[in-house]
Amino acid sequence: MPLAIDGGTPVRSQRLPYGRQSITDADIQAVVEVLQSDWLTTGPNVATFEAALAELTGAPHAVAVSSGTAALHTVMTAIGITQGDEVIVTPLTFAASANGVLYQGGTPVFADVDPHTLLLDPAAVEKAITPQTKAIVAVDYAGHPADYDALRQIADAHDLVLVDDACHAIGGSYKGTSVGQLADLNTFSFHPVKHITTGEGGAITTHNPDWAQAMRHFRNHGITTDHHQREQTGSWFYEMQVLGYNYRITDFQCVLGVQQLQRLPDFITKRQAIAAFYDQQFSGSALLTVPTVSDEVSHAYHLYPILLNLDALTVDRRQVFEALRAEGLGVNVHYIPVYWHPYYQALGYQKGICPVTEDAYNRLITLPIFPDMTEQDRQDVVTAVFKVLDAYRR
Repeated sequence: MPLAIDGGTPVRSQRLPYGRQSITDADIQAVVEVLQSDWLTTGPNVATFEAALAELTGAPHAVAVSSGTAALHTVMTAIGITQGDEVIVTPLTFAASANGVLYQGGTPVFADVDPHTLLLDPAAVEKAITPQTKAIVAVDYAGHPADYDALRQIADAHDLVLVDDACHAIGGSYKGTSVGQLADLNTFSFHPVKHITTGEGGAITTHNPDWAQAMRHFRNHGITTDHHQREQTGSWFYEMQVLGYNYRITDFQCVLGVQQLQRLPDFITKRQAIAAFYDQQFSGSALLTVPTVSDEVSHAYHLYPILLNLDALTVDRRQVFEALRAEGLGVNVHYIPVYWHPYYQALGYQKGICPVTEDAYNRLITLPIFPDMTEQDRQDVVTAVFKVLDAYRR
């Protein structure tokens, strides 16, 4: 059967995205009610959303902000990262995981990933520690929690702050403990392709009340009270005590977040079912490798990445990617190694410093996975993948 990229008939006439939001009439109505209220921002729904997130994760404190990137930056301010400080980060992530360090004048130090899980390799972390190291940022890549027992042991031994970039993993767990309380600080993103959405938005959870208070001030220009708090007390007076940012999230975003959190268990069940179907269909293929999942975790499956076995193919990843797009799959690649980006290259980072990450990048393709996918959608994914890979089989 000719490939679509060569003029054949595509598997799908309408492209299937790799991820998308799921919005119901109830979600829309909840947002409309807030839009018709007196409080569009810094109102009561922010605290309601934070309380719901804290209850879900089991962490005592949740601080909502305007994006996952804002959450990462806010964390770096809370732990006092400044010029001369080093923070160990995985390179297989979105740039924001490391950018938060740069925003504070710190230096990201990239440690390689495990070749099987693509998660931050504790052995590589240990080797990267210097007297200037202040924190470790692990990323729960694709929704699989990192090895927090090993990372915690390293962090405690060297008096480092452990941060979980959990933007892929809300609703997951590690050894029975919910994502959101696996590290000293845990960050989330609510972008539309994530498990739940507030449009844009993010949050941090922590057990440390001092950090929580500092982060609430930082998101509001460094001011000690917000407008809703002053309205409740009948006061006009406020003080800016630190140099903060406007990282506030709106009430209509937060009420959407509350609605979405109620649906999260169903979202996770559906994502895991799609992943199980892919595992069943792809396992044993000589042309690709499916994600490795530890028995100790509940995988949240923000992404379903596959690794192409290029030795068995006549083409490289780019050609497979383009062929799958032509078949109607909105595949993606997660991620370009952070230090490969031109900005980081200009800072002096060299290619080759994390060979496992770089090898994975050259072979990675992310397949569609989101809760509203139909059985036909998931079958189309499998059909298109085998159609393309069989055509390029060596």
